[in-house]
Amino acid sequence: MTQRVELATVMDRLAVDGLITEYAVTVDDGDWEAYRELFTPDGHADYRSAGGIEGDAAQVAEWLTQTMERFPMRQHLIVNRRVRFGPLEHDTGDTAQVRADYVNPMRFAGHDGDSSAPDFVCGGRYEFTLLRTDNGWRLREVVVHEKWRQASRTRQEPAAT
Repeated sequence: MTQRVELATVMDRLAVDGLITEYAVTVDDGDWEAYRELFTPDGHADYRSAGGIEGDAAQVAEWLTQTMERFPMRQHLIVNRRVRFGPLEHDTGDTAQVRADYVNPMRFAGHDGDSSAPDFVCGGRYEFTLLRTDNGWRLREVVVHEKWRQASRTRQEPAAT
């Protein structure tokens, strides 16, 4: 590999990492317009394993708008990112596959407890398919593979003795 190719690969990795981070931030902040802009025109997402829907970016953004109202506090942590670049029409580096694990603590709306612990936490793995476009890297597909979830138990009064 030449230095030029190595530098281009590093720059692509940074751009891909930035896009994945932007994805997490737009969901956590509820910026659904920015969420849609992260996708290619034919981009879609599949949240079925987490009880959601599959559809194009606009459909999924609309579903997220309604669903995430229940969780005003959310914080995606996307880690262990594995990036693989691939060819598109015989030009290497125009596509990327990213597999990354996530943990997502959330708080239900109307939570009136004094605990700072989240009410709901889920985790699993994302599969992102990215495409290099004239506007930079964009998401072509997002697939969520939820592996676990945990809801906090309601606090119970101690039993009378």
